[in-house]
Parts: sequence; C-alpha cells; structure tokens
Amino acid sequence: MERVNVIGVGMTKFTTPKAGIPYNVMGVEAVKDALKDAGIDYSLVQQAFTGWVYADSCAGEKVLYEVGMTGIPIFNVNNNCSTGSNALFLARQAVEYGIVDCALALGFEQMTPGALGMTFLDRPAPMENYFVHLNEVYPLSATAPPAAQLFGGAGMEHMDRYGTKAETFGKIAVKARKHAEHNERAVFRNLLSLEEVMESPHQYGPLTRYQCCPPTCGAAAAIVCSDGFAAKHGIRTPVFIAGQAMTSDYASSFSARSPMIIAGYEMTAKAAGQVYEQTGIGPDDVDVVELHDCFTANELITYEGLGLTAEGTAEQFICDGQNTYGGKVVTNPSGGLLSKGHPLGATGLAQCAELVWQLRGTAGARQVEGAKIGLQHNIGLGGAAVVTLYRAN
Repeated sequence: MERVNVIGVGMTKFTTPKAGIPYNVMGVEAVKDALKDAGIDYSLVQQAFTGWVYADSCAGEKVLYEVGMTGIPIFNVNNNCSTGSNALFLARQAVEYGIVDCALALGFEQMTPGALGMTFLDRPAPMENYFVHLNEVYPLSATAPPAAQLFGGAGMEHMDRYGTKAETFGKIAVKARKHAEHNERAVFRNLLSLEEVMESPHQYGPLTRYQCCPPTCGAAAAIVCSDGFAAKHGIRTPVFIAGQAMTSDYASSFSARSPMIIAGYEMTAKAAGQVYEQTGIGPDDVDVVELHDCFTANELITYEGLGLTAEGTAEQFICDGQNTYGGKVVTNPSGGLLSKGHPLGATGLAQCAELVWQLRGTAGARQVEGAKIGLQHNIGLGGAAVVTLYRAN
C-alpha cells in the first residue's frame, strides 16, 4: 500500500452566519489555497471527495466546477459533524490502495443562526434512538438544544461516576479562548474568565452557553498524494498520515444505558485503539491534538476515550494544566470548535490543516514546540468517529 502524504492544506477564516458568505465562495477559496500550498494545478487531482451537511445535492460539484471542470469523479459526503474527516478518509483510501496518485478532500458549510435542528419533519429522525435512550437515564428538556442534551448528558454521567465538578468543564472553555487568541482564522478570539463562562446562560447538565460551540460558516481542504507523486513534483518533506480509523456505533450505544457511550465515547476509544495498533504509537507519544470539542463535556470525556489520561482522571488532567502549553499534550491549539468555530462539513479538514501547520512548524504564535506527532479526533453523532495520526517526515 502507498504511504499517504498531505502536501497542501487550505482554510478560510471562519465566520458567524451573519457574514452571509456563500458556501461556494468559501469552498473555492479553501481549494485554491490548498493547491497553492501544494504547488500543483487542479488538473493533477484525480478524484475529489467533498463534505457538507446543510446544502442541496451536488453542492460539491457546484464548488469544484468553479475551480476547474476536468471530468474527474466528485463524491459528496454527509455524516453530520464527522463529514470533513469522512471525506479525508475516502481520499486517503484512494491513494493508499493505489487507485489514484493525488486526491482532494474538501469540507464546507454555510450555516444558519441558532442551535442545530431537524430539516425534514415528515419522516423518521435518524437521531431518534439517541434521545430515547438518553431519556432513560436523564430526563430530556423541552427547552434545551438537542445536541447540548446529548453531550451534557455525557458530562452528567462523568460527574455522577467520578465526582467531576461543574467548574472543571468551564476551565476547558477558558483554555479554548486562550488558544484561539493566536488564531487569525478563529471566530472568537477574546478571552473569557471562568466566572464569565459559568455565569453565562445554563443549557443542560454542566453546560453553559460559553461551553457550546457556535453555528459557524467556513471551508477547509487538503491535497493528499503518494510518495511517487510527491517526489515527481519536488515535495521533499511532507507530513504524512501514519494511521487512520473510522468507526460507527456499537450495539452498546443503545443498550449500555450510558450517556457517555451514546455521545460517542466507545466509538472514539475503538477508533483510537485501531490507530495506535496500526502505527505502534501510543497516546503518550503524541505532541499535539485537535479533538472534537463541540461542547466542553465532549472534550473532557474524549481525553479519556483517546487514552490521553486514564479513565476517571480527566478532571485532574485539566486542573494540572496537562491539556495546554507546558503540559503533557497541547489540545486544540487552534481554539477548537468552541472558539475557532464549527462549520460542520469543514471541521474535520480544519483540524487536518491545523495539525499539518503544527507538524511543519509554521503555526506562528500558537506553535507547539518540537511537534512531530499529531492526533486528530472528529465525531458526528448518528454516527461516526474518525481518528487520524499524522507524522512529520
């Protein structure tokens, strides 16, 4: 199998929906930036995988036809918040198995204000079972945003099981703003105190408003290729994908009566385990992580799901500063979904871009010193989890 290199990444500045930038404009910008970063022309891309959640069918073609019309296969992917990483997963597979030498992964999203909701109300809801089984453990709220209940329920279970304090979740939001301060592409760069986080309007469980990611618009892209392609085009020291795994729900998501598992903890742990086995690299070897912090509760349980800290120790991990600069592993130097923003289809590829910059040593003021191994975690309930491990050459 071919080694898969990430030779170009591109990412727009993330914005709030009120900016009103059309998805095709953002998508074209991200693709052109990735091509420029790779130093290649679009005519060399042999397949493209595009991801989005809130757009009509063939939105990927709408974007890419404005870059070039070369007749290549263009695939559209929609798997909730893991969509961008799903596109990357497919592009990586195409190169790894020798189907193509060069592929494009693109994610974009033009969102509307407010909490996520259902689009089609005249048919079965894909997420129905998740809420039915959450309600068996913690009563659902008629007023709280649905996603906040799923991830807030996971936080409540961690509190009940390990005695985790509500303020510990708030500290994650404070850290996210500190990291985003140095990210020119992030939506929220102003600092927050713990008091401000905890005093913002309550949502569900331990979550307050500042502990929930905002609806965001943006796009990101990555160009992946084989070693032979990289050598032919003079790309000498690319970042490469050392391991990658994608999982969907197991039966326990609906049978274990565990809100943490409902929110993807098991999918995360299984995918991470597969990646560590593929690469021979463990969580203690990782220098920098971009993980799916759609809510502070998910970041906290994901520390344990990825094995960055032992089960039941996430609170101490946070309080000791092990999740930031000077600690064990810098988590979400970009500011994460909480502060950088979360345009659903773009998030997985934005995480990829950040880790590539970190491993190249070009992340500027947010650079993690000496970063050589990066871990990415992207999850979408409904559901899928993708864990990817990158290495500097």
